[in-house]
Parts: sequence; structure tokens; C-alpha cells
Amino acid sequence: MKTRSLWQDTKTFFPLFSAELERRRVKTVCVVGASDGKFVIPLAEHGYRVLAIERDPQAVHGGPVTLPGHVPGDMLGLRRRLDIERVAANVDIIEADLLEQDVLPTCDAVWTSCSWHYSVNHRRPLADFIGRLHALCAPTGILGAEYMMPVRTRHTTIEHYLEKGEIRRYFERWRLLWEAYTPTFVEDPHVEKLKPHIHRMGFVVAERA
Repeated sequence: MKTRSLWQDTKTFFPLFSAELERRRVKTVCVVGASDGKFVIPLAEHGYRVLAIERDPQAVHGGPVTLPGHVPGDMLGLRRRLDIERVAANVDIIEADLLEQDVLPTCDAVWTSCSWHYSVNHRRPLADFIGRLHALCAPTGILGAEYMMPVRTRHTTIEHYLEKGEIRRYFERWRLLWEAYTPTFVEDPHVEKLKPHIHRMGFVVAERA
């Protein structure tokens, strides 16, 4: 599946996750942190019924942004992009904070990309965020997550940046299908990060044991 987004060129494990979806022939997928549709649109184009959860109004409805090179730009927003790509009928949007949702629907698969490390989510324990991801996943479903690992001293004091192997404590009753970690790498400039910057990433795909 090809992704298209203002975050188009950022590194992702999504191809591995999407291959697992095809192998399992799932029908419904939830994307937590849907943003402007980088993962939502290819999933919808592929025929999945997609539940998109996003708390940022600009990501959903669009607005001005600054692009690399300090060039003024425009974020079309998830709703407009779904209309342009003619896949709006395949997507349901929940425009809300995941941590504030007590009642959640379930899907055959759940995907999130580097969502829980955002500072707005640090007000609650990481277990709360991952617990909401678990709640979204059907009893026979799978959950895929890629996340940031610590690269700066301050990251080591925040539990939302996990070191190698620490993800397992949040999936004790799950079977890990994939577990991977990158070395430190340089990410090219993109929206919100206008200069080259350093990342480390972890990746997990799990099913309920």
C-alpha cells in the first residue's frame, strides 16, 4: 500500500503491518492518530472499513502549516483528502482524544504510528494509552504500533519513550508476532520538525493470546 501525506517520507514499519492484514484478510482497521490520512487512505483504498481517531482539529479539517525550508503551506486535512480520493464512504472519523473515550468500538486490527510519545499524552500513564488500544482490538484481532525510543537525556525520564524490550510489559496477555528496533538514524525535515533530527524507533505487532 502506498502512503501519501505531509509526513510521506518519514520512516515507517507500516508495510510489514499491512502485509499481515492481507494475510489475515481482516475487514475493519482502526488507525489511532489518523493525522492527514497517511495510513487511513491506503487502507480505505484497499477496501478495508477504517475507523480513524484523531484529536487535532487541524489534522482533521486542514489549515496553514510551515513546510521544510520554512515555506508556507496548507494541510488539506483528513476529511478533504478522503473526499478528493473518493474513499470517504469507507472511513468513520472519531474526532476526539483517545484517552477521554470510555466507550470504544472494536476492529479486527488496530494501528498507531508514534502517537503515544506526544507530550499531550504524558499527562496519563502509558498503560492507560495502550489499554485503550487494547480495548479497540477485537478478541481475535491484531494490534500494530511503532513508537519513539529515547535519544535524548530527557526522554529517559518519560515512560512513553520505551527502551528495547520494555514494550513487552504492556502485552503480557498477548502473543508477539513482530518485534523490531532500529538503530539511531537521521530523519529528514518534515512538518513540525523543520531540520534533520535523530530518531530511534520500536515496532510491535501482537495478537491476543
